[in-house]
Amino acid sequence: MNIEEYISSGILEAYALGELSDQERSEVEKNLTVFPLLREELTRIEEAQERLFMAAAVVPRSATKKNLFEKIDVQQAPARVIQMPQENSRIGFWKFAAAASVTIALISSYLAYDYWNRWRKTESNLSDLMAQNQRVAQDYNTVNQRLDQIENDLGIMNNPDFQRVVMKGTPNAPSAQASVYWNASTKEVYLSIQDMKELTDQNQFQLWAIIDGKPVDAGVFDNNFAGLLKMKDIATGAVTFAVTIEPRGGNESPSLETMQVAGNVIKG
Repeated sequence: MNIEEYISSGILEAYALGELSDQERSEVEKNLTVFPLLREELTRIEEAQERLFMAAAVVPRSATKKNLFEKIDVQQAPARVIQMPQENSRIGFWKFAAAASVTIALISSYLAYDYWNRWRKTESNLSDLMAQNQRVAQDYNTVNQRLDQIENDLGIMNNPDFQRVVMKGTPNAPSAQASVYWNASTKEVYLSIQDMKELTDQNQFQLWAIIDGKPVDAGVFDNNFAGLLKMKDIATGAVTFAVTIEPRGGNESPSLETMQVAGNVIKG
């Protein structure tokens, strides 16, 4: 069994997504128990798919729950019981009337202030809710865009017209690994990173395709993206893909001493 050809067929991606028939799934599981390299590759595929879905995750703002469940504390001024004076004289009556007027004025002032204060709080809460609704709408659009990207990436990864070329680490970076999805008919090339080291601001990675023994530039990239990255189109005839470290902006020819990963195209 040709392990590289089996991996490049895309059957492990389809297995990870649960898109195989029972018979195909049983065959894959049998091969997984026999070939440890297939189990390792399946683990990498599952981790890559998990990163795709995690990229769509949006962490809610810490104030969201508080704003949604906050209630305005409505306090009622305590009712006051005023005892009617027992004296019958006009002086006693006017004393009572004056005291009652002062009390009513104080209560009215308190209620006016309380109403004004609550109105300000309500206006502030309304502004906060409007701003929150706007942020929620923005987050919703962001999630939709990420989901669209994930759907597009999965469509490419499971498209039989795209051949997957696994690029494994060189002695310069033994743990590095990346993959290229190449459609020889449309010339489209997409890059997926499984493990690449961080670079300084002065450098970038550069993807190359070897055609007729000559390196062809397939574009530069930074190690700061999730999912698939669209690279330059590559015509038919490519036999190898590789990644080197170059000055920011790329080079006309590859610096072979900085090669990080490389992989051969398996002829169908």
